[in-house]
This record gives sequence, structure tokens and C-alpha cells, in this order.
Amino acid sequence: MSEKMTYKVLKQEGRAKRAVMETVHGTIQTPVFMNVGTVAAIKGAVSTEDLEGLGTQVELSNTYHLHVRPGDEKIKAMGGLHRFMSWNKPILTDSGGFQVFSLAGLRKIKEEGVTFRCHIDGHKIFMGPEESMRIQSNLASTIAMAFDECAPAKAERSYVQPSVDRTTRWLERCKKEMARLNSLDDTINKQQLLFGINQGAIYSDIRVEHAKRITDLDLDGYAVGGLAVGETHEEMYHILEETVPYLPVDKPTYLMGVGTPANILEAVERGVDFFDCVYPTRNGRHGHLYTNFGKINLFNAQYELDMQPIEPGCQCPVCRRYSRAYIRHLLKAKEMLGMRLCVMHNLYFYNTMMTEIRDALDKGEFAAYKKRKLDGMQRIVYDGK
Repeated sequence: MSEKMTYKVLKQEGRAKRAVMETVHGTIQTPVFMNVGTVAAIKGAVSTEDLEGLGTQVELSNTYHLHVRPGDEKIKAMGGLHRFMSWNKPILTDSGGFQVFSLAGLRKIKEEGVTFRCHIDGHKIFMGPEESMRIQSNLASTIAMAFDECAPAKAERSYVQPSVDRTTRWLERCKKEMARLNSLDDTINKQQLLFGINQGAIYSDIRVEHAKRITDLDLDGYAVGGLAVGETHEEMYHILEETVPYLPVDKPTYLMGVGTPANILEAVERGVDFFDCVYPTRNGRHGHLYTNFGKINLFNAQYELDMQPIEPGCQCPVCRRYSRAYIRHLLKAKEMLGMRLCVMHNLYFYNTMMTEIRDALDKGEFAAYKKRKLDGMQRIVYDGK
């Protein structure tokens, strides 16, 4: 275990684990949902102060997007990402590797790294393992993610195996560069952590072999990437069942980009304890709200005169004050406040669910909690279309 952090499993129920992680920027109680602020802001006009009130433990930002603007060197000159966005808790930065997948029409992959066309103005950008580590070091995040290629879930085996082999070589380069950067005098966060990423599409044998190889590198944590990118939920759960047992139980296990509340509950049961996803913010901006009775769509006409809160009994700052009818009016009028209130409710729902999961694990009652939660959310007593 790195001297830069401690990670202690407090309780286990089957493969599900309840842990606590101490970092240079504070404590993380897991399982945890990391709130996604791609460009150092949560979409929907949600402030850092809001995040603190909503129970956010970890904020996630993106290396590629912050490199493009305002520029990682500028952020370093201003004291790093924590100081820049006035956030004093842990931050995880995604390496930019997902953009290798999402900008498929704008990139070229070689052993050295990837050449991108910037999605904003089309200028050429090169990013490899060393560049990704240097950018993340400039950002001074708590946790840096290794640079990888996220192959499409349904890619042919003949493509996936060489891609995974290259991702392993890139990981070795990331580890070496991270050690060098953390030793420099002008590095802001010399305690920066490195998580490796398991890849392999939906080929369980490739996934397992890759998990073994990256475990040998003794990193600070391990992510399962390349899921929720086209495969079915059942395929995702199968890959987790096959792969997670080959990742070290005494290190954090992070399922990248996942997912729905049901996805999270199923993945916790399979040994995952870190999550992130844009669903609560993206859906919130479109009036789709998570409740313990299913998902509701405030654009539906039935809420036009509905003076109830989004979810009766919810203790979020939105439900304590505003009605469905008012928030629906704001959304229809395209007032930014409508989006903001919806995003705040959804983030509170997700963060509160993670607290409930931790409490259930503490009591040895996770299986019962999971069933109760899933049964409740499937009721959909409101019109969720």
C-alpha cells in the first residue's frame, strides 16, 4: 500500500465491501459516487458550496477538457484544481483515455499515444501516457487515472487483445512518469495517486488476464473501464463477476462511467466501491428525476398543478421548498433555475443512496436493502415516460 494513502476494508458482505480511504485531501467513505464536473463545474449551475451541502465526497474532472481550456499550465499557475474551483475535498481526474473512444472520428492511435483533433476548434493535440500524467500533475488532483484506450464493447477480439496489451504498456509508462513527477520540487501534489484501468471489452478471459497483469504493478487503485459503452446490463454484470475477483480486495475498485441506481447496487454486490456517471446531472437538466418510487419526467402535463415536492419526504434543499409545478414551469420557461434544482435533487438522491448503502453494509443488511431499494424504484407510481 502506498504511503500516500490508506485504504481499509471495514466490512464485507459477500463480495460487497465497505471501506474508508484516507488521502492528502481528506477521507473518502466507500462505496462512493463521484459527482462529475468535467470542466471543473457540475453542469446545471451547481456551485462548490452546493456540492458540500448535497453530501458530495469526491469531484471528478476531465484531463482532456481542462487541457483544452483553460489549459492545465494555467491551472497549475493558479495553484491547482482544488484552489481554482475552491474545493478542498478529493478530486479524481479522468486521464483523457475515454476521449480516444468518444472522439473516434477525430483521432489516430499509435504506440506513442493518440493524436486528436480538438472538438472545439479542430487543432491537433497529441496525448500519450507521459502527457496525460503531466497534465494531471499540473491539475494536482488527488487521484490520477492511467492513460488507456477504451475499446468499443462489441469490438472484435482481434482488435481488443492488441489494444489491451498496449494499454498495459501505457500503464507502465504512466507509473514511471507519475513517480518522476511526484519527486519534482515544483509539483503541487507530490502525494498524487495513480489508478490503473482494466480493459478487455466483453471478453472475460482477456479481462481476467489483464486484471492479473495490472495487479502485479501494485498501483494505488484499480478501475474497470470500457463498460456501459454498448453492452447489455447482463453482459456488464457478468464481466464484473469474472474480473473483480482478480483485482486486489485491499485496494479501491472503481467502475468507470456507471451508472443507473440499479447498476450501482448490482456492482456494489460484485465488489465495486467507486462510481461516477453523468446520469443524475444530464437527466436532471432534462427534467428527469430520480425518486425511491421510480424516475419521473416533470415535463409531463400531470405535474402542471402538482404542489407536492419532487419526492415527498425527501430532505434535499429542493424538496424542502419547491413544488413539482413550480420546477416544471421553470423548465418550460427555459429558466436556468429549473435545471439547477433538478440536478441538485438528483445528486442528493445519488449521494444519499450511497450513504444508505454504507449504512446497510455496516449493519450486514446490504442484500435486504438492495432488494427493498430495487423493488421500490420499480414501482414507478408516477408517469416516468
